[in-house]
This record gives sequence, structure tokens and C-alpha cells, in this order.
Amino acid sequence: MALGWQSGVLLAALLTPLLLVHIGWRGMFVVGVLPALLACALRSKLHEPELFVQKVKAPAQKANAFKLLVADPRTTRASLGIAILCAVQNFGYYGIMIWLPAFLSKQMGFSLTESGLWTASTVIGMMIGLWVFGQLADRFGRKRTFLLYQIGAVVMVVLYARLSDPTTMLWAGAVMGMFVNGMVGGYGTLMSEAYPTAARATAQNVLWNLGRAVGGFGPIVVGVLAATYSFQVAIALLASIYMLDILATLFLIPELKGAELDSPDSGRARSNLQAHPRILKHRSFP
Repeated sequence: MALGWQSGVLLAALLTPLLLVHIGWRGMFVVGVLPALLACALRSKLHEPELFVQKVKAPAQKANAFKLLVADPRTTRASLGIAILCAVQNFGYYGIMIWLPAFLSKQMGFSLTESGLWTASTVIGMMIGLWVFGQLADRFGRKRTFLLYQIGAVVMVVLYARLSDPTTMLWAGAVMGMFVNGMVGGYGTLMSEAYPTAARATAQNVLWNLGRAVGGFGPIVVGVLAATYSFQVAIALLASIYMLDILATLFLIPELKGAELDSPDSGRARSNLQAHPRILKHRSFP
């Protein structure tokens, strides 16, 4: 899913400089309708996940999905931690990606085509980071992989803001993108493993969109700081919020590698935070 998202961003970065001069911004909005039509067509062909189908067939259980997100202290801590991770992720991603073309154009003197190329390099790094995250999380655990990427994000965001050589920025942008957005490859897995089937979709939507609501202020904050001080100062702020990410991962996020997923056959909705048997593995494909 995350790779599909970044594939769209990559296409936008490469096609916009080519199409914009011919069809204008209104034409670009028309082009944006095409993926929506494709999504509708694909949706009609996709089947529901097997666990969900079994859950629907199972005897009805009265469970409030929202309450399951705060069912006990451990689950509440996990929900808070995941919400923080999602907020930092969205704040950093949109804060960087929305302002990166403007920074490259106005402060570095790049043309529209060059800005698109440098942005594409960052997105390609993100895509590599997504795939690598899944591989590392399956082998070494979710928390260790999150911490590795968070530390890498702090280092690379600070480093990138201090660069001025275009060629160096091209490669550094790819590495920065790998760490900054590669973590998205783990959120779906983390939330799927942390909650029973009855609350899984609710957790994905509620916690991620809480993060988006907070992260939506990223472009505003970065823009104000860049206008008042400099883009480098704004980037330094982004680096500091990843420290909050690290603390949330260390103290709030449980390690759920190999945890048993909730099964309708269990007769009740169990919290995966308390499930230790390694019966049903869940892989963290990006």
C-alpha cells in the first residue's frame, strides 16, 4: 500500500514538469481524476481479508471498536504511542515534501524540471526505505527497526539542510527519503497486530488520521519558519520532532513481532498486546 502511494508521488514529480506547461493546473486536476477511476475499478475486483470474512460469519459479538482502542492500560499506551508516531510521520513528510520543490527552486536556483528530478530522487529513496523496513522488521523486530529509521531521519534531515552542492543533494535526498518515509512500511503491521479484528480497521483509520490532523500543521509551521528565519531552521525543527518519535517508540510501543493475530475461532476478541504464542505469523510487507 505504501509503495503504491509513493509510486503516485513519483509519477506526479516526473510528469508535472512535462504536462503543466501544456495543459495548465486545471488540466493537472483532470489528470488527477484518472487514479480515482482506477481505484473504483480495482475495488470491485478485490476480496475481503479472510479474517474479516470469518469474523462476519462468527456469532455476533457486541464490541465497541472505539473502546477496544483503550480497552486496558497497555492498549491505551500503545494507542497513544501509535498516534504520536503517526503525527510525527505526517508532520515530517508533508513539511518536507510540500516545501522541498520551493526550496530547491527559490533558494537553490533549480528549474522546475530540476526540482522535479531532485524530488523524484527523494521519493525513490522513500520507496527503497519502505521495502527495506519490511525486511528488517520481520527479521529483527518492529521496535528496533522503527528506532533505526527514526535515528536515521534525525541525522539525514539535519545533514540535508546543510548541503549546497546539487549532486550531493541528489544522493542525500534519496537517503533522507529512505529514513523519513520508510517507516510508513511498518504502521499498517503495527496497528494490525496491536488490536483484535473488531477494532483493526478502526485503529488504522482513527489513529492514522489523528496523526494526519496534527501533521497537517507541518507545512504551515515549516512555511512560517522558512519565511521568518530560513529553510534550514525549519528543517532543524523537523529533526527535533523525530526525537519525540524515539521516546514514544521506547516507552509506549510494544514489540509484537510474531504475535498471534486475533482469530474469530477463539470465541472472544483478545488483545494482541497480551497474546504471546507464536501461532499465526503476520509479515510486515510494505
